[in-house]
Amino acid sequence: MAMILSVSDVTWIRNGRTILDNVSFEVHESEHWGLVGLNGSGKTSLLQIITGYQWPTRGQVSVLGHPYGRVDIREVRRNIGWVSYALLHRVEQDAGSDAALDVIASGAFSSIGLWERPTPEQWEQARALAREFGVDHLADSPFQLLSQGEKQRVLIARALMAKPLLLILDEPCTALDVRAREELLTSLNAMTKGPDAPALLYVTHHIEEMIPAITHVLAIDAGRVAACGEKKAVLTDDVLSRIFHVPVHTVWQGDRAFLTVLPSNGVEAEGRVIPAPSASR
Repeated sequence: MAMILSVSDVTWIRNGRTILDNVSFEVHESEHWGLVGLNGSGKTSLLQIITGYQWPTRGQVSVLGHPYGRVDIREVRRNIGWVSYALLHRVEQDAGSDAALDVIASGAFSSIGLWERPTPEQWEQARALAREFGVDHLADSPFQLLSQGEKQRVLIARALMAKPLLLILDEPCTALDVRAREELLTSLNAMTKGPDAPALLYVTHHIEEMIPAITHVLAIDAGRVAACGEKKAVLTDDVLSRIFHVPVHTVWQGDRAFLTVLPSNGVEAEGRVIPAPSASR
């Protein structure tokens, strides 16, 4: 089975502080991974290293069989799609008045704004992706007027224009309401079933976002690997209580895990379910 991503003994120290400590995991072809941990646990720092925007203090990263340090990272990045809050903000700022279909098509050129004329084949690909993610009826709408969920679906479609082999989604459901979240997750789950679907690395601190298609999970806590392996072996009460630093209980429904926080420190719950805390980015 082909190796998509290998992170081996990666440590990153910044200003004397250890951000990542001896992190290792591998993503193989036909696997889709979730990366879960609290804000500040090192998730985004790990993504920066995987995409070559930060260099580890120690350790080795290899993407699509190309070891970093012996390859032009710019060429590797052509095969990585990455959707993040930073990208959303930049598109809103620099291309907010562009039509949604233009934003999707710009992914063929990895540009913010459509500065080159797409071929007829690229336009058809953009339209097909718009249909796949349920935003084809918004093709002519300015990006800045879309809802948050619609913007995220447009940006994921944009990332797929370049036909990446690895798709990284960094907390794509941030600021989405329940309906928008479920629409996005449904689209993603369907996308993974396509014959040319990229390997998915989905980053979140909400385990209910781990769609059925996700096969494996890396759980990190304070920059260290707390657990790593098949999804149901990692998303357990024990592991999640340790990484979230509160006692939790997990219920599985339809190959998705849903979490509740249990009463602790002598606090009486009076039969009520205490909702999981919502942390900001």
